[in-house]
Amino acid sequence: MVKLTKIYTRGGDKGQTSLTDGSRQPKYAPRIEAYGTIDEANAAYGLARLHTKGGYDEMLSRIQNDLFDAGADVSTPAGSVKSDYALRIIDRQVTRLEEEIDQMNDDLSPLNSFILPGGSAASAHLHHCRTIIRRAERLLVKVAEEEDISPAVIRYLNRLSDHAFVMARKLNNNGRDDVLWLPGGNR
Repeated sequence: MVKLTKIYTRGGDKGQTSLTDGSRQPKYAPRIEAYGTIDEANAAYGLARLHTKGGYDEMLSRIQNDLFDAGADVSTPAGSVKSDYALRIIDRQVTRLEEEIDQMNDDLSPLNSFILPGGSAASAHLHHCRTIIRRAERLLVKVAEEEDISPAVIRYLNRLSDHAFVMARKLNNNGRDDVLWLPGGNR
């Protein structure tokens, strides 16, 4: 269990931060940027939850906890002393997202156009979550070109953006209130 008694440490005052294993990296390092973006997505999910209830809020609560797991995963380099005990995203978390996507998608009509972010407040926030998650995924894939990154965390982020998209449609009156793109509509 985490116990924080002091919030500021002054350890980052010179532009570096610690990874889980205690190693220091510049705050702009690609790994730091990736898990910082995962944290940003988590905050966006918190905003989306202000507009959901019932089973959707429960899903989003699980996702927020998973995003903390993902941040812990990314902040612990493979091969470090703490790597053997690291909290890692596992395939079951990816599978759970796939199952939820399939369940939500069952009632949705097929898309005949791209969707503009909008409709309900919940949907708009979920589209925002989706774009942040896509950025986190891009950043993490770039890190994985140079460093060992758990493939499961990359799969999780990829699936999570799909999850946000489908839930956004679901919360737009099963897609009936989706805002459709009209190609060239303003020419």
